[in-house]
Amino acid sequence: MAKIWGLDLADMSWSKFSNTYMWHNTDYHLRRTKFIIYQCAMILCVVSESLGTAALSDYVDQQVFLAAQYPAAYVHNNAFIGIASFNIFVGIYVATIFGSAFFFDLFWPERQESAAVKSAWRVCSVLACMVTLACALAYTYMVASQSAYVTGVDKATAQQDLEMYGGSPLRYRKNGRAVASVVFLWLGTVFTFASTYLLWHSLTHIDAHGPKSTHARTREEVDQSVTEKPVDDGSIAESTVDGTALTQPGQAHVKEENAV
Repeated sequence: MAKIWGLDLADMSWSKFSNTYMWHNTDYHLRRTKFIIYQCAMILCVVSESLGTAALSDYVDQQVFLAAQYPAAYVHNNAFIGIASFNIFVGIYVATIFGSAFFFDLFWPERQESAAVKSAWRVCSVLACMVTLACALAYTYMVASQSAYVTGVDKATAQQDLEMYGGSPLRYRKNGRAVASVVFLWLGTVFTFASTYLLWHSLTHIDAHGPKSTHARTREEVDQSVTEKPVDDGSIAESTVDGTALTQPGQAHVKEENAV
């Protein structure tokens, strides 16, 4: 099977998604914990991204609808569209970094990585923390305190038409999907920080002890010591301490018969 970056593609198999291999295998340091935390970070950020995308799409449609009714009218909601678009990038970035870490630990837990690759893991994980936190703060401010507004047509007419259209409310904090998107993003941010800590801790452990857990290394050392232990076959020494030959029982019996 072909190898890419030193990784044997033959190791990629559906059997590694089994409950026995993923959750009952405790040979690798904190691997099960990383699986859980990494997936929480990815899922929560992607859910936030999806909810934000739904709200974003509705606000874009809102602009198109009102412009079709009144060509001079314009719904000013680009600020929300911008932060929701940034949230899409955040979800993709977090899923890419920790999704890659998840699959690498699943398929190649004993892979050898250069110092440059390990540094790249560290840098990318820190960037994930920075972008999620920045997006969460900006997104929270936008949803909690800002609102879209309409120009080019009087407010009463615009409000009436938008209510008939049934789109998202101009006040962002009244948009349930936008609020839910912010909540999930904050949860995703917490797990992104936790994932980064686990990633750094795991790399430090690998540098010091390798990828195996403490009990797995202890078991291997015990097995190795048992394998290398000399086997006592019950034989009797053939010479004394001073180097003189020691007569074996069989030899003594033969000598007695010859003497007779």
